[in-house]
Amino acid sequence: MEGRIHSFESFGTVDGPGIRFVVFVQGCPMRCRYCHNPDTWAADGGQIYTAEEVAAEALKYRSYFTGKGGVTVSGGEPLMQLDFLIELFTLLKRKNIHTCVDTSGICFDGNDPRYEALLALTDLFLLDIKHIDDGAHRALTGRSNEKPLAFARYLSAHKKPVWIRHVLVPGITDDDAALLRLRGFLDTLDTVERVEVLPYHTMGVQKYRALGLEYPLDGTEPPAKERVENAKRILGAGRYAAQG
Repeated sequence: MEGRIHSFESFGTVDGPGIRFVVFVQGCPMRCRYCHNPDTWAADGGQIYTAEEVAAEALKYRSYFTGKGGVTVSGGEPLMQLDFLIELFTLLKRKNIHTCVDTSGICFDGNDPRYEALLALTDLFLLDIKHIDDGAHRALTGRSNEKPLAFARYLSAHKKPVWIRHVLVPGITDDDAALLRLRGFLDTLDTVERVEVLPYHTMGVQKYRALGLEYPLDGTEPPAKERVENAKRILGAGRYAAQG
């Protein structure tokens, strides 16, 4: 089984617990206005690797996977390459490696039996909820939030540990009323272990320029510290025990 890979990170510390080998897959159906990796969008980009080759690369760093460290597949959007992801995780679980998927859930199909196979092989999901309001989600990403929210419910129903991530963008995702609605949704889920508020940053600007693309949020500044703390308080970030 082959997959399209954008890049690897051998010493990741922010994409799941412990020290992690991070696989960034190529291809994403969304066009988030704050995305800092537009070079991962094209589904026909990246380099071709077999699942065996990626597993072998990850296992080179196994000695660093102390505690709950392991392998995270991020993107792009990992669920676009579901068969590849399942085969990769099958190989890693044979070596007792902790596995994690960082996803928006935008490709979720509750009628696809492959998701049960993926859940059986995945120890943790990092689920990015972009916006709780469907219209605002469409304006921000180009897609409805129906599938991401359905995936959150699916993970909860199947008792899979989840870390929720929410990027805080001034004037777009930091509205208190929307944050309260998101908190209400999170309170309906049973397996949320952590809520992470990720402050918007401008590190992707140079990538857009290099690719000849117009940066959608030109002029938008990162959120003030007090707004970040406000979002953490509303979303109840402090109520979840640290898992890292």
